Amino acid sequence: MKIVVTIPAFNEEKTIASVIINTRKVLSALKHNFIIQVVDDGSKDRTSSIAKREGAIVYSHPQNYGLAETFRSEIKYALKNKADIIIHTDADGQYLARDIPKLIKEIENGADLVLGNRFKGKIESMPLIKRLGNKAFSRTISRICKKRIGDAQTGFRAFTKEVASLDIISTHTYTQEQIIRAVREKFKITEVPVYFAKRNGKSRLLKNPFEYAIKAWINIFRIYRDYEPLKFFGTIGLIFFIPGLAFGIWLLYLFSKFGFIGRTPTILLVVLLMGIAVQIWAFGFIADMIRK
Repeated sequence: MKIVVTIPAFNEEKTIASVIINTRKVLSALKHNFIIQVVDDGSKDRTSSIAKREGAIVYSHPQNYGLAETFRSEIKYALKNKADIIIHTDADGQYLARDIPKLIKEIENGADLVLGNRFKGKIESMPLIKRLGNKAFSRTISRICKKRIGDAQTGFRAFTKEVASLDIISTHTYTQEQIIRAVREKFKITEVPVYFAKRNGKSRLLKNPFEYAIKAWINIFRIYRDYEPLKFFGTIGLIFFIPGLAFGIWLLYLFSKFGFIGRTPTILLVVLLMGIAVQIWAFGFIADMIRK
């Protein structure tokens, strides 16, 4: 089998060399043919030149497009390089190359997608807000997939070329979408415990904990909107329907007791709330039809 280790990188000149060196050392002890590729997402430092110096195949974006677009490029080049197994890891060195054989072994045992679960392994350091966000994402994905996923946000994963061929259309994240699509296509998913080391330097993904929390919840709403539109729009519709129903019952009570209502603004409010609820539910049905 041919293994392609793919590494997305953006301004990682301080760590990219050690990641490549350690990865090559681990894979050289195995019997498989392998290559290491780096997709440089518009770095302004020496990330690209250092990766080339260490023997990686480097593909460069002309500017920074973000993780989701970089992942699509990684998949395209990995398949172009005839990968049978694709190992995805990060350029910051927080995932350890020594855990790569665990991922490969699960693929050899019949898994299609293997997730490196940080929470089952050891985490040297993770800010509380990020830990809570990761847990919330995992619970959300588990509910949508109807399958227990312990670490849906992990960037350390291995998958077959068949899983790699699944379309990833998201513009905000690839980690959850790949899991959801793999489950729905009935691919076998497993998780293995991995070590998560403390990052050297500041994380570019967690500059502000409040900003991270807001973005995390926005992404969770997006996931529900895209993959569970009936639940998403149904819940929003209820927010308008319930007060409309309550006001409507109150008006009926007044009519039954006094024989008249005499509250035109309240009647208009009931009609408005009910109408909005029905429209939102209609959006949900349309979105569900389009998704299928």
